[in-house]
Amino acid sequence: MTYATYVYAVRRTGGPEIHSPGHDGGGPVRLLPLGSLTAVVQDVPAAEFTEEALRQRFTDRLDLERCARTHHRVVSAAAAGAATVPLPLATLYANDVRTKVVLEEHAERLSEALHRVTGHVEWAVKVHRDTAVPLLEPDADADADPPAASAPDEPATGREYLARVRDRRATRERRQESALDAVDLVDRVVRTVAVASVRRPLHGVELTGRDRPQVMNGAYLVPQDDERLLSAALDTLRQDPRLSGFAVEASGPWVPYSFASVALTEGVGRDGAPA
Repeated sequence: MTYATYVYAVRRTGGPEIHSPGHDGGGPVRLLPLGSLTAVVQDVPAAEFTEEALRQRFTDRLDLERCARTHHRVVSAAAAGAATVPLPLATLYANDVRTKVVLEEHAERLSEALHRVTGHVEWAVKVHRDTAVPLLEPDADADADPPAASAPDEPATGREYLARVRDRRATRERRQESALDAVDLVDRVVRTVAVASVRRPLHGVELTGRDRPQVMNGAYLVPQDDERLLSAALDTLRQDPRLSGFAVEASGPWVPYSFASVALTEGVGRDGAPA
């Protein structure tokens, strides 16, 4: 059987061995020296990680989740012993020699990323509307006529109709403004503890529920020694009357995926074949 080298992460040389199971059918997770750096790798069956094989596997939600959980489990085990730069899911090379060539070409950027995250962890901070008041759909047309058969109190005159349209538009604008104010407040307070932040795409109501649409989905890089300060800041926010009608949620600490990304020019990102 032909094997490819699957790369989970890169960390500095000298960290402890990793005792974590990798992908099924492969060899044990091991460390591959790269000079001052070390790659966390596993030998995996090459035929199961070709471009076509990955495309088919990742159309299966359960298989995709299984691969992602395995990847995250190994990265977390690596980060428990030393600062770690996670590589994207399904990063592979034809063999150890090719792995070394490509990663050593990026050694400077990998070292910079390691320096950036050393002694830090990632926290996810999200803000939702904590209310059952229905929202207008984002793409709703405020000027559209209401359904004729659905409104017993339909305005009898054009003036009443225009007044209702203005009221709807004003309500939507007030709600948008209140959400922006809430996000700005939460971000300003959390950034007093964090050293960096990124904003992620909002989750849709199919995940959050229509009664609690998400208005902020952020990731923050926080010094490990300041996690208590972050908890205190979040507790203060939750008691702030200016956030009435909003829920502030946080989860972590996580491996700082959002702040250790290094784009490699070769290898497999999500859908390629071993280089």
